[in-house]
Amino acid sequence: MSRQYFINMYTIKLFNKQVFRVMALSIIHFSLSISVAQAQPSWVKKATKSVFTLKTFAADGSLVASSNGFFIGQNGEAVGSFSPFKGAVRAIVIDAQGKETAVESILGANDIYDVARFRVASNKTQPLPLCTTTMTEGSMTWILPYHETKQLLSGPIRKAEKFLDHYAYYTVAITSPQRMENCPLLNEQGEVIGLVQPSANAQDSLSYAISVIFADSLRMTGFSMNEPFYQQTQIKKELPDDLKEANIAIFLASSKNDSLAYARLIDDMISKFPTSPDGYTYKAQLQTSSGDFASADRNMNEAIRLSDPKDDAHFNFARLIYAKETYQSDMPFEGWSLDKALSEIREAIAISPLPSYQHLEADILFAQKKYAEASDIYMQLTQSPMRNAELFFSAAKCKAQLRDTTAMLSLLDSCVNTFSKPYFKEAAPYLWERAEARREAGRYRDAVADMNEYEKLMSANINESFYYIRHQTNIQAHLYQQALNDINQAIKMNPQETLYYAEKASLEVRVGLFDNAIATAKECIAVDPNNSDGYLFLGLAQCLKDNKKEGLDNLRKAKELGDPQADALIEKYSK
Repeated sequence: MSRQYFINMYTIKLFNKQVFRVMALSIIHFSLSISVAQAQPSWVKKATKSVFTLKTFAADGSLVASSNGFFIGQNGEAVGSFSPFKGAVRAIVIDAQGKETAVESILGANDIYDVARFRVASNKTQPLPLCTTTMTEGSMTWILPYHETKQLLSGPIRKAEKFLDHYAYYTVAITSPQRMENCPLLNEQGEVIGLVQPSANAQDSLSYAISVIFADSLRMTGFSMNEPFYQQTQIKKELPDDLKEANIAIFLASSKNDSLAYARLIDDMISKFPTSPDGYTYKAQLQTSSGDFASADRNMNEAIRLSDPKDDAHFNFARLIYAKETYQSDMPFEGWSLDKALSEIREAIAISPLPSYQHLEADILFAQKKYAEASDIYMQLTQSPMRNAELFFSAAKCKAQLRDTTAMLSLLDSCVNTFSKPYFKEAAPYLWERAEARREAGRYRDAVADMNEYEKLMSANINESFYYIRHQTNIQAHLYQQALNDINQAIKMNPQETLYYAEKASLEVRVGLFDNAIATAKECIAVDPNNSDGYLFLGLAQCLKDNKKEGLDNLRKAKELGDPQADALIEKYSK
């Protein structure tokens, strides 16, 4: 055989060896691939116990939504989507063993990223360990579904995009069905790195997950109760962990009209902060408003016991008793009195003589009609950082009760002088009080000046009564044109009130505008033909214009309708 033949045969054998080697390596690689796909991570069986189904229900018991979630704490802390809670009044979770547990409260949520952190009613839950670092691209991940250990979907991270500076939003090369939304995405160590979120496209070959650290960071704040999206669920929102934030939440809740929810929130406060006096004080205030003074007394004494220092608790107790004695005096309770309130506030002052405590002491003394003592304290406080219009006004009220008109007017001047021109609306009530005091003291033009300033500030809220009162004050100040302007404004605002027509006609007669008085009196009669005032002033104006015949007829009509002034006028103009 030729040399070429052996060369060809050698080449064929060498080629076959190479093919065999490649085939062998391929088979080995395929076998290894099969074993990796089939092998389950060692943490799967244990981790499955942490995943659950979340079901939420409406008030009528109908199902609102069903979703997934998982535990991240040993005391019932869990995370999932916020959407299922919207419109719900009740929620449960069903764990891998089929056990149902009620959702107790929402611990925090974010509506933009649709994530919620909540608590179930259990102090023995098995949490997934959390990965506290951002995973890098290419890292292998697994989606752990509810009640499933036979086959896990896995794939590498394609992207890890940062949001809010600290957290990651992951894109993963896994095609996951919708039933896996809000299931945990885990790393090789069995640590959860994110919550699987729904894809916008059902055919998407990628999955998306939001950082579990972000979900774990969600907390209620003092202002959370007012967030519109939290109002979309009736599941209880847990008080913030910080006492100051919790107090803000309680304060905001007190302004709402849901008394039952407010009462529950106070009970939560006591449960969450059992050594803080605040919850007991809130409870006592609520009980006082409902007339349960005995329970309120016990809770205030508990608040005092827990306080250190105790001045604020004594102050709150004094304020509570003072309010009760002022506004619920028809409901006596043994042991509560203004004397008791005074004793409590003086206990507070002995510990810390704060101006706010002294102010309450003065208010209590005023309620006890100890006006001189109250006035002294108010005046002392005008020399403190608390100096304000209210203090001068309170001192003025004391002087009014003591019949010291000169001192009262002087203090009202000091009260108004705490404001500077142009006045703001805060000055309006004090301007009105000084106007009234000046009017009663016969200082009519000064009173009108204050009323004019009041009108500038309160023009949007003034009614016809204001114009009627200023009309009368203008008459006393001999400012007749201004008086006519005011009574015209009162008539414009309430054209059915015959008193205003009668007052206008009376003024027109007084200043000699008899024709005007006749016209006004006729308007009064048109509004109410049975009102004697219209006929009285019509008859009077006609007599003054020497039309005594018609005038006397109208005066007699006024007499028939019962007007007591008609007789004297008939006698006068019949001569």
